[in-house]
Amino acid sequence: MADDLDIVVGSKEEKYIRLIPQLKALCEGESNKIANLANVAAAIKETFKYFWVGFYLVDDENDSELVLAPFQGPIACTRIKKGKGVCGSAWEKSETIVVDNVDEFPGHIACSSQSKSEIVVPLIKNNQVIGVFDLDHDEISAFDEVDHKYLNEICSWLASIL
Repeated sequence: MADDLDIVVGSKEEKYIRLIPQLKALCEGESNKIANLANVAAAIKETFKYFWVGFYLVDDENDSELVLAPFQGPIACTRIKKGKGVCGSAWEKSETIVVDNVDEFPGHIACSSQSKSEIVVPLIKNNQVIGVFDLDHDEISAFDEVDHKYLNEICSWLASIL
C-alpha cells in the first residue's frame, strides 16, 4: 500500500481505530521487518504528531542491549542496556510502562531534553521480548489508557509478523 494515510480528525481512540487496519494493509505482503517497523513508526508519528516514535530491537550479537531500529524524530540513543531507562525497564519487566514526567523516572536516559512524557511497549514473540516500541511527547502526561490499549494491540500484531 503506497497510498497516503487517512488520518481521522477526532478523538485519539478514533484515530487508533482508523489507523490499525491501515497499518496492517501497509505491512501486508512485506516480509522485511525493517521496512515494516519504519512504516509503522512513520504512520504513527504522522497520525499523532508525537515528538519521537521508534523501535529498539534486542541486539542479535549482545542480548543484554537494545539497539536503535527504525524511528521518526530527532537523533536518538543508539544502545540501551537491559533494565536501564524506560526502554530497558520495559524490556526487563516485559510490560508496558507509561511515564507522565520523564524527569521523575529513576534512571531515565535523556536522549533529548525536549522529551517530557513517554510510553514504551515491549514486542513479545514466543514469550520473549524481541524489542520495544518507544514513543515520546514534548508535553507532560501525554499518554493515557487509550494509548496503552491500542499500542499494545499494535505491538502484539507487529511482533506476530516480525
